[in-house]
Amino acid sequence: MFDDSNIIAGLEIGTSKICVVVGEQNPDGALNIIGIGQARSRGVRKGEIINPEQVEEDLRAAMFEAEQMADVEIRSVYLGVSGGHVRGFNNRGVHPVVSADREISQDDVEDVVKNAKAINLPADNTVIHAVRQHFFVDGQDGVTNPVGMLGARLEVDMHVIHGHANRLQNVVRLVRATSLEVDDVVFNGIATSLALLSNEQKELGALVIDIGGGTTEFVVYSNGVIRHSGVLAVGGDHVSNDLAFGLKVPLSRAEKLKIEYGAALVNDAVKGQTISITNELGLELKRLNHEHLQKIMSLRLEEIFQLIAHELESAGLTDYLRAGVFLCGGGSRVPGIVKLAENVFQMNVAPGHAAAISGLTAALEQPEFAAAIGLVKYGSLKQNRKRTQRPFYKGLIGRLLQRS
Repeated sequence: MFDDSNIIAGLEIGTSKICVVVGEQNPDGALNIIGIGQARSRGVRKGEIINPEQVEEDLRAAMFEAEQMADVEIRSVYLGVSGGHVRGFNNRGVHPVVSADREISQDDVEDVVKNAKAINLPADNTVIHAVRQHFFVDGQDGVTNPVGMLGARLEVDMHVIHGHANRLQNVVRLVRATSLEVDDVVFNGIATSLALLSNEQKELGALVIDIGGGTTEFVVYSNGVIRHSGVLAVGGDHVSNDLAFGLKVPLSRAEKLKIEYGAALVNDAVKGQTISITNELGLELKRLNHEHLQKIMSLRLEEIFQLIAHELESAGLTDYLRAGVFLCGGGSRVPGIVKLAENVFQMNVAPGHAAAISGLTAALEQPEFAAAIGLVKYGSLKQNRKRTQRPFYKGLIGRLLQRS
């Protein structure tokens, strides 16, 4: 039995699966993954809950499996969130330094950060993360810590991620109904990036794309900080829907065809070939054009990448991705998807793998577990920050619970 005080759990309630990852933090701060549990998700659509009763049942099943493997009792989790309502943008705060000697203090830093957070969000939205990018002192940019510097004007750029408060609160309340506490709410895109990217890759500039069942999250890092983030309410389930419609087959059959015969690029070897569809007795029902199946998949996946590429180009970030693109999520398993992404982004693309984390190798190498592993890493970083300095992130859970 492990020491529960060192246990950190991450919970991802996804469209295709509910996943719980358990980590143990060593006294020196190192993180070790010791358990994982998952269950098929039946009550989630496009990353959001549509049937709480089913989600709670599936959550309990995943939690039980994770506790059995890790041999611990999970009392609280870091909860990953997503959905089409989640948005990210950059904002700048300004603060005049009023001390007599013009020396910037910690209070000045807190005031300028507060000003950067004082943004006009939609009335029903709340901030999930407000991440500092860098400071400006009298126009000098790239300042990472202005305390002690002399200046008359302090500015800070921040990346703000926000979402609809009630839709976030619904997830929190469901989790708390299972007698679990929520340590923090974390955007899945940030969690995935924490799992996959090294500090060097964040400095060089990298794009992380997590293709799930109902959503695709993406995050851009450059010069070590988040520059851009977003969510597309499109994922692997939409590929299955396209196949069901285009091939005129039931959705359950389309999902199987996607897994058995699918590809992100049309393979020349399948041209002219057909796929036989049989019933439970083995009798042939119809024949499908294999090339047509792969063409349908390729067009949908290409559209996802093009939407992201267009958004990054509009934000002027494409030239800053010197480390390239990293793919994860269940959708990244499609054969040929790395090559398709390379064609769209015109840069190096690689499958993402959990970095600088030890433990269950089988879990660390699976692309669909990246977000849940990242949630555990987020919790580990937060625990380390609590020991040494100010809180890593704070406030969202309190604000959401106040609405209860």
